[in-house]
Amino acid sequence: MLKNLKLGMKLNLILLIVLFVTVGVNGLILSNVLKKNAEQEVTSKALVLIETMDSVRDYTRLQIDPELSDRLEQEDQFLPQTVPGYSAREVFEYLRKREAYNDYFYKEATLNPTNLRDKTDKFETKVVKKFRRNPDLKTQHGFRSLQSGDLFYVARPITIKKESCLRCHGRPETAPKSQLATYGSENGFGWKLNEIVGAQTISVPSGRVLADARKLQFVVIGVLTAGFFLAVIALNLFLKFAVVSPIKEMAAWSREVSTGNLNADYEHQANDEIGTLASSVNRLKVSMEMAINMLKQNLPK
Repeated sequence: MLKNLKLGMKLNLILLIVLFVTVGVNGLILSNVLKKNAEQEVTSKALVLIETMDSVRDYTRLQIDPELSDRLEQEDQFLPQTVPGYSAREVFEYLRKREAYNDYFYKEATLNPTNLRDKTDKFETKVVKKFRRNPDLKTQHGFRSLQSGDLFYVARPITIKKESCLRCHGRPETAPKSQLATYGSENGFGWKLNEIVGAQTISVPSGRVLADARKLQFVVIGVLTAGFFLAVIALNLFLKFAVVSPIKEMAAWSREVSTGNLNADYEHQANDEIGTLASSVNRLKVSMEMAINMLKQNLPK
């Protein structure tokens, strides 16, 4: 079948195979590269947000808590506004009302929290325990699956660095009365200085992480394919004018020579391979002409 195809068809068939192989291989490589870049982008953004939440926590600890700490012994209900983690979460909920962040989720996942809404689930427990096993580990990130869908998460350890934290989380006897009245004495106690008790986590739906990567992948593959087709058109034009047309002209000239017309030479201006072939067939024509003349001279009269 292939031997019956013309040069242009053979070239286009080869180029088409090359296109599929190139796009396929580059698509896989590009997919992994862009996915990692997207993950790095989200991770960087999430770490900035965590740093911002840390600033909110520091503001609450240094400026809000001193103003309200006395009321913790007088009020019937605990004032959560004194808790750095509560402030960070509330601020983040306001941030989520903005369109650019409405898919982001913030949680201070804690092994033994005072407020059970901060309790670690099975996956988060593994994250916290990994931080505990590797104190030098600064961040963790990756994908996790939930019933609602897959998430990409970024986590950083929560370490007890201030003794003031132990007022509410050391022993129940030293905790504010309003805290005990609101949350009881069962949860959120026994924390120790320099202990990793949880992880700040920011999560975003994995579809959002991968969507930008896919979009960029399609753009790059589209540009690559368009460039390839332009190259195919250029190669076909080159093949037509530089190879196919001269060969057709040479074939027509050869047919003329084969019928006895030895008056015309085949002219090809370029000094390329086709030009070399043209010189050769012209020399062949001259040799044929000399041979014919010799035969004529030797024929009996």
